[in-house]
Amino acid sequence: MEWRALSNSEINERVNSAIKENNNYAHGGILGTPASYLDKDEFSPNVPFLNDAPFLKTLINNPNHIGCHTLDQKSSPIFSGTHEIEKELIELCAQEIFKAEKKSIDGYVASGGTEANIEALWIYRNYFMQEYNAREDQIGVLFSEDTHYSIAKACDLLRLKPYLLGVDNKERRIQLDSLEEALQKALSSNVKYFIVVLNMSTTMFGSVDEIDRVLDLLEKNRIAHKLHLDGAFGGFIYPFSNPNSEHHFGNPKVSSISIDGHKLLQTPYGTGMFLIRKGYMKYVTNKYAQYVPGLDYTLCGSRSGANAVVMWMVLMRHGSIGWKKKVKELLERTNYCCEVLDELGIDYYRNPFINIIAINANQIPPTLAHKYELVADSYERPARWFKIVIMDHVSYEVLDAFLDELKNEVGSSKLEA
Repeated sequence: MEWRALSNSEINERVNSAIKENNNYAHGGILGTPASYLDKDEFSPNVPFLNDAPFLKTLINNPNHIGCHTLDQKSSPIFSGTHEIEKELIELCAQEIFKAEKKSIDGYVASGGTEANIEALWIYRNYFMQEYNAREDQIGVLFSEDTHYSIAKACDLLRLKPYLLGVDNKERRIQLDSLEEALQKALSSNVKYFIVVLNMSTTMFGSVDEIDRVLDLLEKNRIAHKLHLDGAFGGFIYPFSNPNSEHHFGNPKVSSISIDGHKLLQTPYGTGMFLIRKGYMKYVTNKYAQYVPGLDYTLCGSRSGANAVVMWMVLMRHGSIGWKKKVKELLERTNYCCEVLDELGIDYYRNPFINIIAINANQIPPTLAHKYELVADSYERPARWFKIVIMDHVSYEVLDAFLDELKNEVGSSKLEA
């Protein structure tokens, strides 16, 4: 988990060099691409500040990163400069954050965790169909009730059978009896192959699913399966906060990981990432994309190269030391909030390695939750939980304002009682 931080000038120089290596629409000579630079009336390419704004400069130049550039196939030479930055980004995340061997991971910058999760299930569905001659109705997906809704969406799109696993209300751990029941139900319905989705921080609670606890049962019964980790929220914090984690590619049981940049990394929406061990992207090769150099393997197809550039920029600006410092500061603020909640006797769930606090809904007045924009676990039924996410904008001053009001509410409730 070590990479050197770059100065602003080094980052500008690297991105400007990559843009120069791309073919430039403005210089002519690109006749066959159904795209151009961004509209000049809305996005002027001549404003002076662009020289010190490499993300915006890349955005205006509008490189297309269609395809998967970590594969051996040749990608489009038109945007080879920024393609290289995306490859560097994938390698950095795979090796330095998720402990992969060098050049052992494929991946691409996706629109977010939802797309990356769907990509994973799409690949494994096709893997089982091509390698095991499985039918769609013989493939099941195991995931906890706290899992992000994108997995249910993927099952619907890909016609896979979803099997929801219960969790205990206190520790949010997957219940083994629920897993056994789901497997028995699936096997009795002739479902023989399983895609297992485990969380590296659930969206609502920040809970992290234990790998061995779930996979031991499948391995004991020699059930064919593949493991995908949904690290959309936790991917840029958990590997740093919990060095003893098994949620990485150094663990041979892990086949793929999804992460989001637009959460902890503070990059724009539309900056997620899909990572998978080499040898699997071939199961979603689109052979009809003959006009795309290197073909296409992604769910989204065309995508902005600027999104890959900005993720690379943020990680390189921090460096590993700076990023660890940022994670430490977020967790310190989270700890501070939890200490006050403990003093007030408020019931909540919190994973000690994650910056999410889920407060029992009956412990906090709804008016206060709404005032501070706490997110409920449901807006279709009465909320059972409200969550706080300690992000960069959530300063000690903001926390103190919320906690002081909560103290007053708790004190008033005790007087009324």
